[in-house]
Amino acid sequence: QVRMVESGGGLVQAGGSLRLSCAASTRTFSYDGMGWFRQAPGKEREFVAAITWSGRSTRYADSVKGRFTISRDNANDTVYLQMNNLKPEDTAVYYCAAGYSDYVFDYAYWGPGTQVTVSS
Repeated sequence: QVRMVESGGGLVQAGGSLRLSCAASTRTFSYDGMGWFRQAPGKEREFVAAITWSGRSTRYADSVKGRFTISRDNANDTVYLQMNNLKPEDTAVYYCAAGYSDYVFDYAYWGPGTQVTVSS
């Protein structure tokens, strides 16, 4: 059974930075990589970023390009999301899961999420 556990969320002022981590209990080769999504209250879960298992390919939502960076540590099956220049609209619960696309239904093994709150 693959399990994902996110960490690193918290409260930060606008313009600040946070680094999220997602530790996978084991790698699943049924999916091409790992990705991050976020969900704000009253909104649908939206794609943020994804990375292949090799780390050679990444993809980002337009809203975070240039501010967020996804990376991975294959030795520890951990994926990171470095978030810089945070904005209040980045406030959401952030989730990681196995997959590599922009679509939530292409992903599996969702973690419980970590809260990110950006104050103005």
